Amino acid sequence: MALQHTHTTTPFVTKKFPLVVLCDGVNSPANAGGLFRICEAFGVDEIVFYNGNIDVHSSRLKRTARQTHKLVNYSVSHDIRETLRGFKKLEYDIIALEVSDISIPSEKIVLDKRSLVLIIGNEQHGVSEEVLALTPKHMHIEMYGKNSSMNVVQASSIALYTLVHKLNQLIE
Repeated sequence: MALQHTHTTTPFVTKKFPLVVLCDGVNSPANAGGLFRICEAFGVDEIVFYNGNIDVHSSRLKRTARQTHKLVNYSVSHDIRETLRGFKKLEYDIIALEVSDISIPSEKIVLDKRSLVLIIGNEQHGVSEEVLALTPKHMHIEMYGKNSSMNVVQASSIALYTLVHKLNQLIE
């Protein structure tokens, strides 16, 4: 009979990627906690919060994050233009996760660089027009139901799974 692994016995190799998740307007403590958890699982280097009101001391965030908020670097941006300019200078590929008139399916996205910023949006309105206008690439997750969106953590999980595998291929 197969035995289930625990957190301390999994065969996974710990790895960090030159990958930043920039949250544009994420406000829910539960979503922020979920983002810390999924970002830690996929080796994200940093989470940047912009245009939101996140309290990393929130009990709801901590419960959802399950201590991963202590393992993933995070910062707050007060000037999105300057933040994105800084990542461009460091030669990061910048991609917004949003259904737009220029978005392409996540599995078809081509990474031009070995470092990446994934921009995710607000729980209700997605990535803001201001940030979309500053972002050269947009990608979306192909869905087959009638709904045109999903929860920000669920969408980020799918996008990170795809992007981390593409980054890993570029780096190795």
